[in-house]
This record gives sequence, C-alpha cells and structure tokens, in this order.
Amino acid sequence: MLVLSFMIFAGAFAVAGMMIVSSIAPQWDRIVRLAMGNVEPAFQPLRTLAVAERRIAVRRWASTSAPVPARRWNAAA
Repeated sequence: MLVLSFMIFAGAFAVAGMMIVSSIAPQWDRIVRLAMGNVEPAFQPLRTLAVAERRIAVRRWASTSAPVPARRWNAAA
C-alpha cells in the first residue's frame, strides 16, 4: 500500500510540475527581461483601435468615386 500511495503522489507531483513548467516556459524570455529591469511599453488597446478605424475610414473614402455634378443636380431636383 505504501508503494501504491507513493506512486500516486509522485505521479501527481510530476503532473503538477509539468503543468507549471508548461505555463511558464512560453513566457520565460519575458520574465527574464522584466527581472533584468527592462520595462515593457504600456498596452494601449484604444489607441490601436483608433489607428485601425482611421485606416479603414481612409480606405473607404479612397474607394468611393467622386459624385458627378449632374447626378447631384438630378438628385436635388
């Protein structure tokens, strides 16, 4: 029974350790950079969104053709 309980807890320990390693490993370079004192730039999602919306607006404006004056007069009449 002692061997079985040791195997169960050792397996659980190994799984927990692998989960911790697998969650930290992708961010390891970032963790090291922050530990060395390199500060990351602030995340500004609204600024990125504003730039993207401006880009879309410019593309829409550039893709529309200028109205012909005659069409404008006909529409007004």
